[in-house]
Amino acid sequence: MTTSEAPQAVPAGRTVFLLAHTGRPAAVRSAELVVQGLLRCGIGVRVLAEEAADLPLPDAVERVHAGPATADVLDHCELLVVLGGDGTLLRGAEFARRSGVPMLGVNLGRVGFLAEAERDDLDKVVDRVVTRAYEVEERMTLDVLVRTDGHVVHRDWALNEASVEKAARERMLEVVTEVDGRPVSRFGGDGVVCATPTGSTAYAFSAGGPVVWPEVEALLMVPISAHALFAKPLVTAPDSVLAVEVQPETPNGVLWCDGRRTVELPAGARVEVRRGAVPVRLARLHHASFTDRLVAKFALPVAGWRGAPH
Repeated sequence: MTTSEAPQAVPAGRTVFLLAHTGRPAAVRSAELVVQGLLRCGIGVRVLAEEAADLPLPDAVERVHAGPATADVLDHCELLVVLGGDGTLLRGAEFARRSGVPMLGVNLGRVGFLAEAERDDLDKVVDRVVTRAYEVEERMTLDVLVRTDGHVVHRDWALNEASVEKAARERMLEVVTEVDGRPVSRFGGDGVVCATPTGSTAYAFSAGGPVVWPEVEALLMVPISAHALFAKPLVTAPDSVLAVEVQPETPNGVLWCDGRRTVELPAGARVEVRRGAVPVRLARLHHASFTDRLVAKFALPVAGWRGAPH
């Protein structure tokens, strides 16, 4: 890897936190290259101690242990660089949200909509970090409440989606959906996805929901394999409150937040989803439009496009 020939002077005390999927050889090699490039330019690197054993790191790299407050490990870090696929990027988002530190994702998986760079861009990533040549944007999150018998029994959050799903494969989950305190529809099916615009290209997309541009402020509610005449995806105002009530006569369900955190939903449970109070900050290297990103990620056919006349 090479950095730019004339990088800007690096102020003392700059530190970047590195998070990698150590189970992937590509991530291990990428981490080694990024660490070498940053250290060579005088920028400190910090990693989780539990990951350090699986990474070929020099002694100059700082090792920290993740405690109950994961935000603490990013104290005084200016950036969180994440190397991996969608799962690793969502793990990185947990650190980014709690700390407020921007996350720069490098995609080593398949689609990677949260990522800003690909495996072949590692030298560019180091250059941009060294020169601070990146912009930071905020992405909407979700705050999630679970109520049983009127009492809040669980609180969570999500960047992509909160999904209420059936727990038993052989039984449908019977639910009633609600928007802003008014019922919308009752149906049986596999569940319901409540998503952000960021999550519109994740689980909600697989369930048949629309693709929503990140600049659009909205919430999505997408039924999963619903057995109903009216079970269409809904796009609501960003300040709406979405709710999914698991019916008393149905089997238990399960709540998944970003496919990472889960809690059982007994019959009669109520899940409320609203705009999150704390966003996730993403570092951006490119000014490419979301349209171009969409075409590239899904390899959409655009042959024959002529564009508007000039």
